[in-house]
Amino acid sequence: MPRGDAARWYRLQPLADAITLIDEPGIKPFYRCNIWHVRGRQRDLVVDFGLGAVPLRERVALLSERDIVAVASHTHFDHIGSAHEFDCCHVHAAEADILAAPDNARTLAARFLDDAMFDTLPPLPYAHSGYRIPAPAAIQPLEDGDVIDLGDRRFEVIHTPGHSPGGIALWEAASETLIAGDIIYDGELIEDAYHSDLDDYAASLRRLRRLPLRVVHGGHFPSFSGQHCHALIDAWLARHDA
Repeated sequence: MPRGDAARWYRLQPLADAITLIDEPGIKPFYRCNIWHVRGRQRDLVVDFGLGAVPLRERVALLSERDIVAVASHTHFDHIGSAHEFDCCHVHAAEADILAAPDNARTLAARFLDDAMFDTLPPLPYAHSGYRIPAPAAIQPLEDGDVIDLGDRRFEVIHTPGHSPGGIALWEAASETLIAGDIIYDGELIEDAYHSDLDDYAASLRRLRRLPLRVVHGGHFPSFSGQHCHALIDAWLARHDA
């Protein structure tokens, strides 16, 4: 399998509402984490950090320009690989212990990390066998209802267990925007991880269903409308209830 170039490992796509999608095109879509950058007046927000095989902040200048609030939607390996590159990483309290000691079993790297994830491997010296996620130097636990204030923008933390115990979504009521993590995206959802819970999943989706969503930025695959999100949730709940 070919190796990628570190200088082109990350891809940026500016979207509406001063939000930029950062991703790793060498990784196949199902496994490819969406890294979300949100511009604020006083500080910026970054949600999730990708695989970490290529240094994120070194290769994406957008992430080194201003003060940044770094948030992990949950602690699976494809979302926290570069979390340690930030001075402090915020994560829900239910998964703070995993972020503090992110071994390959609890982060699911041992289950999923292999050649099947990639169209193009990361550049040397990366190797699957040597993959380890460093812990951030500082971890700030989050709870449901906490607010991340960027000066002119406010994102409310919504605890969304189900995919994992400490999964969170971030809700900006003013723009009706949801940064959803892995609780909902427009693709095959992972509901059978070792710490997944289907009843929690259903409760989380029912809670999101009540929001007046305009746009949803998920943890994987392209963004989609609130109307489509409601339809996805309805279909999932129908299967669950059946």
